[in-house]
Formats: sequence, C-alpha cells, structure tokens
Amino acid sequence: MGRGDDIKNPKKGGGSMRHTMVLFLSFSLAVLFTGNVFAADKGPVETVLDGCKAEFKTYCKDVTPGEGRLLACLYSYEDKLSGRCEYALYDAAAQLERAVAALTYVANECKDDLKAYCSSVKPGEGRLVNCIDKNKDKITERCKQALKDVGIKK
Repeated sequence: MGRGDDIKNPKKGGGSMRHTMVLFLSFSLAVLFTGNVFAADKGPVETVLDGCKAEFKTYCKDVTPGEGRLLACLYSYEDKLSGRCEYALYDAAAQLERAVAALTYVANECKDDLKAYCSSVKPGEGRLVNCIDKNKDKITERCKQALKDVGIKK
C-alpha cells in the first residue's frame, strides 16, 4: 500500500478527507468574494487597475482581459513600470496574502461545523456561507469568533 492510498480510497477514510478539503476551499473562496476580508478600501483588482492605469493604456491596450493576460502583459514590461504601478502590484499581493491567511484561519476554525452541518451543500455561489449562517445557533464558538475576527459576521 502506497503512501497516498488512504487519500484515494474512500473505504479507508480518504474520500471524506477529499470532500472536506473541497468544502474548505469552496468555503474559503465564497468568503473571499462575499466577506470583508480586505482592510483596504479597494480590493486587489481595483488596486492594480487604478495604480497601473497608464501602463495598461500604454502597453496593454490591445490585450483581452481575463485568464491572467493583463498581469502577463505587465510582467512582460516589468522594466518599464512606474513606481505607482509597482506599488499597486505590491499592495495587491499583500492584500491577497492577508485574505489567504484570514480564509485559512476561518477554514481551520470552522472545519468541524462545515463537516457537521454543510457536508451535503454544493460548494460555490455563497452556499457554504449561507449554510453556516442558517446554522448560526448550532456552530461552535470558535467558528463564530473566527467569522467575527475576519469581518464576515458581527
């Protein structure tokens, strides 16, 4: 039996592990797009769009947005970026880093609640956040505190 067999074999408990990981990631993404994880007035996308306006107009005007193409364009002109644009990229990266840390914290603190009350909920479109909210009287204090700490619930 290989090292990863228990993860691939649901009879050994790995199937529920994979399902739990999918729930965590989906919950995290839902929180990212519905919660107040960012301390800044603008999110990372707005920060870069605003800070690199001149670069987008000069170097990337013919690039179709989506799938990272605009960032790839900026990367290809990295030696020509203004200080304002460089700072915007740095600030956006810092915002994302804080968001990932906050979401990791929430996912860790709420994992038992997600498993207990939301395991049958299809991830995406805020369904896991809604599930946690519907079960707010049942969820653990540690999950409630984590949600409050990152600004998702008051």
